[in-house]
Amino acid sequence: MTDTRQSLLEFPCDFPLKIMGMRHDAFAQTIAEVVVTHAPDFDPATMEMRPSKAGNYLALTCTIRAVSQAQLDALYRVLSSHPMVKVVL
Repeated sequence: MTDTRQSLLEFPCDFPLKIMGMRHDAFAQTIAEVVVTHAPDFDPATMEMRPSKAGNYLALTCTIRAVSQAQLDALYRVLSSHPMVKVVL
């Protein structure tokens, strides 16, 4: 069976991933390491961090240079299943 899905994206492209999880000292570092394994040219210094109003959660924005839909799908699956992550957008 072949994948006939058409992507609305043209690759390569800059693609922002928003990752939210519980506020934890190692959260940003851990997520950066996961992202770099799937997007080796990602620079963790460019990661944006925003705490929730109550300070219990941390939202990260990681903008990667996506080269394929398969790369994005794999990264989304890994991040979504990570125990520290609550939501990936």
